[in-house]
Amino acid sequence: MTNFRRRDLLTGTALVLVGGTVARASVVSGQLPWAPDSSSADAVQAGQWLFFTPPEAAMVEAMADRIIPPDPQTPGGKDAGCAVFIDRQLAGPYGRAEGLYNRPPFVKGIKQQGPQSALTPAQVYRTALRALDHFCRSQQGGKSWVELSSERQDEVLHGLDSGAIELEGADGKVFFKGLLTDVQEGFFADPLYGGNRDMCAWKMIGFPGAHYDYRDWVMRHNERYPHPPVSIAGRPDWNPKKS
Repeated sequence: MTNFRRRDLLTGTALVLVGGTVARASVVSGQLPWAPDSSSADAVQAGQWLFFTPPEAAMVEAMADRIIPPDPQTPGGKDAGCAVFIDRQLAGPYGRAEGLYNRPPFVKGIKQQGPQSALTPAQVYRTALRALDHFCRSQQGGKSWVELSSERQDEVLHGLDSGAIELEGADGKVFFKGLLTDVQEGFFADPLYGGNRDMCAWKMIGFPGAHYDYRDWVMRHNERYPHPPVSIAGRPDWNPKKS
């Protein structure tokens, strides 16, 4: 251990590649295992929906805008990409409830015990959005959720939150609780995951993001951080300049 140097630790790393049930490891030494100015993860791109159908996506975008309305300074939940964030999450491990214990029996417990349901988050969204569309059309003269006025949309969301509105074949209160959390996470998460588009939420609250070094600011209290926020994927002006 006397010859062990800090530089050796920083420049030597192990890459573990897992394929099926077989794990392989290779050691990279003498250089960093990534290129400068590159991201270690692929950013989510807006475009085709991976989980939502177009009508479902329109409903979730409208809900995101009622939960986080736009103002002159900051986009609302829709334009911030919250529905894109939720769509990608539901299409992935979160939507399938991977890593969670989901075996029976399913008995409704107290709030602190968390979800007690056989349904995955993806199934909760699919069944609740279908039931909500049916409720709106039956109660509002055939109008879908997106056709309702902003005031009526707010009333429906409040009804789901309080439990005053019951959906056929779905738990509206559980759905709204999950939706509220997912919209908030999408609004403030790193843009890498599809929400917080252009880091609009971070700019609103003055959060610097994934900046790698704050040593110059550790002791500077009650001062506004002047630099723009940084995503995990970096910042466009950080790209290498072509000579």
